[in-house]
Amino acid sequence: MKNDRDRIRALLYHSKPSPGKIKVIPSKNYSQQTDLSLAYSPGVAYPCLEIHEDSENVYKYTSKSNLVAVISNGTAVLGLGDIGPLASKPVMEGKGLLFKIFADIDVFDIEIDTKNIDEFINTVKNIAPTFGGINLEDIKAPEAFEIEKRLVHELDIPVMHDDQHGTAIISGAALINALELAEKKIDKVKMVICGAGAAAISCAKIYIALGLKKQNIIMFDSKGPINIERTNLTSEKQKFITKNTSVKNLADAIDNSDVFIGLSKANMMTKEMLLSMAKNPIVFAMANPDPEISYKIAKRTREDIIIATGRSDHPNQVNNVLGFPFIFRGALDVRASKINEEMKMAAVYALAKLAKEPVPEIVNIVYKEKKLMFGRDYIIPKPFDPRLISTVPLSVAKAAIDSGVAKLNIDNWDKYRKGLELRLGNNNRITRLLIAKAKQNPKKIVYVEADRLDVLKAAQTVYEEGIGIPILIGRKERIKKLISELELEFSHELRIIDLSIEKSKKLIKKYGKIFFEQRKDKGLTLGQAEQLMRRRDYFASMMVKLGEADALISGYSRSYPEVVKPILKVIGKGKGVRKVAATNLMITSKGPIFLADTSININPKYNELGYIANMAAETAKMFGFQPVVAMLSYSNFGSSDHPMANKVASAVKFIKRSFPNLVVDGPVQSDFALNRDMLKHKFDFSKLAGQKVNVLVFPNLDSANITYKVIKEIDGALSIGPIMMGMDRPVHILQLKASVDEIINMSAIAVVDAQSRDN
Repeated sequence: MKNDRDRIRALLYHSKPSPGKIKVIPSKNYSQQTDLSLAYSPGVAYPCLEIHEDSENVYKYTSKSNLVAVISNGTAVLGLGDIGPLASKPVMEGKGLLFKIFADIDVFDIEIDTKNIDEFINTVKNIAPTFGGINLEDIKAPEAFEIEKRLVHELDIPVMHDDQHGTAIISGAALINALELAEKKIDKVKMVICGAGAAAISCAKIYIALGLKKQNIIMFDSKGPINIERTNLTSEKQKFITKNTSVKNLADAIDNSDVFIGLSKANMMTKEMLLSMAKNPIVFAMANPDPEISYKIAKRTREDIIIATGRSDHPNQVNNVLGFPFIFRGALDVRASKINEEMKMAAVYALAKLAKEPVPEIVNIVYKEKKLMFGRDYIIPKPFDPRLISTVPLSVAKAAIDSGVAKLNIDNWDKYRKGLELRLGNNNRITRLLIAKAKQNPKKIVYVEADRLDVLKAAQTVYEEGIGIPILIGRKERIKKLISELELEFSHELRIIDLSIEKSKKLIKKYGKIFFEQRKDKGLTLGQAEQLMRRRDYFASMMVKLGEADALISGYSRSYPEVVKPILKVIGKGKGVRKVAATNLMITSKGPIFLADTSININPKYNELGYIANMAAETAKMFGFQPVVAMLSYSNFGSSDHPMANKVASAVKFIKRSFPNLVVDGPVQSDFALNRDMLKHKFDFSKLAGQKVNVLVFPNLDSANITYKVIKEIDGALSIGPIMMGMDRPVHILQLKASVDEIINMSAIAVVDAQSRDN
């Protein structure tokens, strides 16, 4: 059943809402006729002539400098084998997706329908002028060796067969660190390599470049050890012939060895083989999906083992995504004519070094770790480490320049590093952080409108992904019908509450009595209280208030004020809270920004603005950001004496008295707040000068709400929120007709909010 569900999910992911995983989008304006005349005829003739005069101008006037081709003939696709070019296309699109999200590189995937080496090479050469680089993918050995070798020699742009070099580069970094922890010298160790394909041979070459002695390697293919008695070996295998003919099988070779490298198939190594290895054995069992020896078995068998696999559910994953996006990024940025050995080795050493540095908290959160640090279970960085983009490409670019294959020089390395950091996908990073945090300790979320299709679909994802435990409020028959029609998978224990059926009357009476006691001094009668508890928002709010649910999600089908009022009446403000407010997290092209107050307070007083600013800062911390707060106005630092500007100035003074540790300043105009160089040049006395502001507090609801919606539409920014601040319990209200993804994100926020209250 699970396999069927996984298959359906995968097929839906690749087919809906539009087929495939990548698309081409315009990078220039095209709304006006003049735009089109510049983009095409007649304006396009001018860059054509410039390129004709000097071919290097192609990098100036086209997308070539950031465009990579992912090319395959489908002869060695993942673990599926020779499935042909068409069937390989989903994998190549996936590779394009990884290039984009990890290194901001655009990709065309190209599937070539030939197994003939010359035809393949000629095809690639003929289309090469389009691209800044070529990533060869899933081409079987030994053809892959000749194809890459000839293309590297015959083209003047970077070419790399990732299946060969990706694993070699990542495992090379892991080997450096594993040997250090095992206190072994690379030129002394005995290594067994199980597998003799493209990746295995490339690994062996990298290890030798690191200092491993060739005579200390015994390599195996499917027919046994590669030794002097073997005939009909490929030229690549011949480079790794061992003179040791006494070794007849894998067990013989592994006995007293220091390092085992697996690039073959599952279960090639037994417990007995592992026990026969030398002290502090290093085992890289990289067959996917099942390694040469089970991780759990290996750890139980040898306490002193240092083990890496290709799997994400174990420590030390040898994952090619640590390498290829960042290697090509560095190569493209200096217009390297090739990816040479010096550049590959630079990537190896950069990855090895990064694993020894303190790990950012976001990495611990995403990977559900308390504190990752260099050691036997952490010898290589994690794929979602945000530092990869600013370390590996920089090292690769330097190596390209130093080795003479770069056409561009970089004069300001600090500026280049900052530019790399800006390429990081904040959208994906923040949503991953949210969901990873939520999964650490899922909470019960009550969905007020669970009989709405999108709400139910989101609740199902929240349940399936382990983000939270849904409690569904709605018409039971409709919910069950939707679950059946959509083939959603919920456990039998999932709670559905239908307030219209007899079974709910007892709870309605119980909650009504509690609400009556809470509000009787405000003129509410018991009958009125019970009547209100028949309404979903009142009922759900009481569930959260009494701890029968941890958080509440509402607002999908009704206006914000309509939803807020009952929640405020039942749950109310938190202890010591002066004002309930809302903030939206906008994931913009210039980075994440929190906007407050976007939904509740129409014209807050100066001290209320101060409390709102502090709550927004605390919300930013919940997301893992150090808040830098700008109090916005139409004036800069007292340039106007208008009451509106004075209100913001008074708010700043209030904040500095009440929350002295908060980095805040104002009144300041929004352009100065967001342009740190401009602010530093004009107002260098400000606490915000030179800082990256990430929290904007507006003087009133008009300005906040208008700004948030303008940013969303013009910038195409993802909006997470509005996030309720100051409530006594975790309550979060959706935008009207929120998308499934927005509901999932809000659910993660609700869970993280509940977790923070536990602490």
